[in-house]
Amino acid sequence: MKMLRAIIRPHKLQDVKNALADAGIEGLTVMEVRGHGRQKGHVERYRGSEYTIDLLSKLEIETVIPDASVEAAVGAISNGATTGEIGDGKIFIVPVEEVVRIRTGERDEDAL
Repeated sequence: MKMLRAIIRPHKLQDVKNALADAGIEGLTVMEVRGHGRQKGHVERYRGSEYTIDLLSKLEIETVIPDASVEAAVGAISNGATTGEIGDGKIFIVPVEEVVRIRTGERDEDAL
């Protein structure tokens, strides 16, 4: 099993959710996060004054899936989140040792 953690632009959430659903991926967690990558934020003007926004608003999506679904999920997230511009985000793939469903006690892929 793998955990996919994707950092995406907030306005791309619905596109990513739809792409994951089309790929058969169910269940995800969405968190609001702030940060920056290579772009290091951007400069904005307000009433004639310039100021730097160095922590940009993003969303982090997490899902745990069977190993066989990783490529489909990565493709779905990539296709749903891309704008072709800097700051589209990243996908992290992390191994998951064990999963337990609290309600039933099911383990591993049965708990997904």
